[in-house]
Amino acid sequence: MTADPGMAAAPGLLTTFMTDTAHLIPERVRLGRSELAVHPFSLGGNVFGWTADRDASFAVLDAYTAAGGNFIDTADVYSVWAPGHQGGESETIIGEWVRERGNRDSVLIASKVGAHPAALGLGAANIRSATEDSLRRLGVETIDLLYTHKDDPEVPVEEIVSTLDQLVREGKVRAVAASNISAERLTAALEFSAKEGLARYEALQPHYNLLSRDTYEGPLAEVAAAHGIGVVPYAALAGGFLTGKYRPGGPSVPSPRAEGATKRLADPRALRVLEAVEQVAAAHGVQPSSVATAWLAAQPTVVAPIASARTPEQLVPLLTGARLVLTAEQLELLDAASA
Repeated sequence: MTADPGMAAAPGLLTTFMTDTAHLIPERVRLGRSELAVHPFSLGGNVFGWTADRDASFAVLDAYTAAGGNFIDTADVYSVWAPGHQGGESETIIGEWVRERGNRDSVLIASKVGAHPAALGLGAANIRSATEDSLRRLGVETIDLLYTHKDDPEVPVEEIVSTLDQLVREGKVRAVAASNISAERLTAALEFSAKEGLARYEALQPHYNLLSRDTYEGPLAEVAAAHGIGVVPYAALAGGFLTGKYRPGGPSVPSPRAEGATKRLADPRALRVLEAVEQVAAAHGVQPSSVATAWLAAQPTVVAPIASARTPEQLVPLLTGARLVLTAEQLELLDAASA
């Protein structure tokens, strides 16, 4: 099988970008019942404007789209946690990139509202004003997919859903989704949407990876499956731990996110998972991050795992993971290690 032309963005990094079974993975996957057809790997934008400056961010975005990617994930809160940042830095960079490349029609932009410290919560007025701010920073007329970043139990689902539906009817949003929500609240929102004929949550973005399974697996996964919701899990690499670059007794890796990953080195389960991931990676001749991404992609209801990359080099194994088909035995090995 011929290598994807996107490899030209990072020559020589990985000669087997697509495996012999990669044709089993579709180039585009329908997101829930929406009209959005997305690439099976979603590029996380949390690093844009934070650990990746404008030029580095542009390079990653260029490499991602050159490889066929079209599903870019960001949020109004990215990267408010960094010193001197106000939030919205990621959206601003993505907006500048889209304008410079003139490719708005070929990319799908997902953003989130409700978690920014200055625009916290899911009251109707806040959802609307935060969405307007995101539209302005992105420099677009419509956000393709708008998430409620985290649930707000103080606001009735009827108010949240009705506000999101209005944004869809006004053409400011194409489809809506939820992140960090319970099965009960998700069910209530879906039931209200169906009853009133309003826009419904078409996607769900939970915290889900080989080391963090309890939040999603169980009732939340059952709701997603029952309602045909596309799942787009975040933290696919467990904060970088599943890349394999953190090891007991190994040299420290200077990174704003390294502390959380290195803490896992004291967890026997985490080390067991990493060992299994590396065993499978060796069998395929790929990097551990490819296997971590491929495991997620193989899970029922998962449409497109999300991970971020600061460089095109970091992006390649993630794109590989979206095309990698694991055997039943390999999936069982990973499941057992992470149980």
